Amino acid sequence: MARGSMSNSLDMDGSRAASSASGKMSTAGVDLAVAYSGGRDSTALLHATLLAARDAGLQVHALHVHHGLSAHADEWLAHCTSQCERWHRAGLPVTLHHERLSLKPRRGQSVEALARDARYAALARMAHAAGATIVLLAHHRRDQAETFLLQALRGAGAEGQAAMPRGVERDGISWLRPWLEQPREAIEAYLRRRRLRFIDDDSNDDPRFARNRLRLEVWPALVAAFPQAEASLADAARRAQQTIDATKAAAAAEPMPERLDIAAWARRPPSESRLLLRHWLKARLGRAPSAALVERLCGEIGVGRDPARWPVGAGDARELRRYRGELRLEVVPLAKPPAVEATLGLHRAGRFPVPGWGGTLVATRVKQGGIATEQLAALSLRARSGGEQFQLGPQRPPRSLKKQYQALGVPEWQRDGPLLYAADGALLMVPGLGVDARAQAAPGVAQLALRWEPGAQEPRQPPQ
Repeated sequence: MARGSMSNSLDMDGSRAASSASGKMSTAGVDLAVAYSGGRDSTALLHATLLAARDAGLQVHALHVHHGLSAHADEWLAHCTSQCERWHRAGLPVTLHHERLSLKPRRGQSVEALARDARYAALARMAHAAGATIVLLAHHRRDQAETFLLQALRGAGAEGQAAMPRGVERDGISWLRPWLEQPREAIEAYLRRRRLRFIDDDSNDDPRFARNRLRLEVWPALVAAFPQAEASLADAARRAQQTIDATKAAAAAEPMPERLDIAAWARRPPSESRLLLRHWLKARLGRAPSAALVERLCGEIGVGRDPARWPVGAGDARELRRYRGELRLEVVPLAKPPAVEATLGLHRAGRFPVPGWGGTLVATRVKQGGIATEQLAALSLRARSGGEQFQLGPQRPPRSLKKQYQALGVPEWQRDGPLLYAADGALLMVPGLGVDARAQAAPGVAQLALRWEPGAQEPRQPPQ
């Protein structure tokens, strides 16, 4: 492609980006933002977006992050300020916003990862403050190819190799990469044609950073040997993303079950089963699982049929357990039941921690299937002693707790907890089985359903 036609292509893509953004905006005057470092890529994207936004009647917010990691950071901010002022005087609809960071990497901490996370957080804060729900990012095809290669070298799975998505919703913002399929040569041609000035980040020449080593030492040799490497690797990333999207769409079409059928999971192709497991874990944990946890489970949950368990993360009072061919997420009991009785009086619905038993009794108002509130005023909590009989339903005979547990497939760790007795000695509730049918109140009577939750406190979930 000739230089002129490449830069014209970017003009068109800038117009499409602004037009697409305007179509997503509400009539309340929400504006468009561009992440603007002052480098070649973001300079070209911001300029092309401004030209298109001027014709579309949009306002553009240029978002600059001052990381404080380079001795030239003040100069870069001054350049971006001066450039935006010149564009504004020329009639382009731009407003510059900037935020200064004070990053102090700890020993052994990745400066790249720290700066990236802090940059996106700062961009989100500035976008929200400006009222912009769309932020354009200037990543291009070579960035995509490099990211795919780095992720593959780090042993990442399909989600990692999908590299950067063209668009993603996060923090209440649409992050869009309109030039992700454009070669870097097109951006350089655009800059020359428009005679745009930009800055060069000296950290891009620092070989301590993995991307820089790839870009400076590996990439030239790779392209010399395989001229189509950039396009081929970017295509591979796009195909990985398409596979992930298709799998997620199929998984989202049906609710994630509370328990994962291991045999059905294992029959899926490896790439599909890994993504399904990740999706199931995210739904159950309330956060994205670590790559290490996913890889470990993929290699272990289908091996053998005996009960097994896996921790889900430091500080999380839950663990994954395999039982009867299913994978479950369970709260880890914090204490074993004592061998002494305890008493408790219930008069309302709520959560009632039971000291010494390492759990909580949960009472919920129901219209049927519960226990009359008058029977709950004086409860006795006791450990199993043997010989107890439990009735599952009105027309079913009482059977031993062991047989009932086995019939319902209640795992061993869900059987710990106190048996609840009324003042007259009648068995009311058994952990893992529920309310005894003989103790259920008649319809129309004020009643509460009881449930035992192991663990002295709610599981603490790490921040997302």
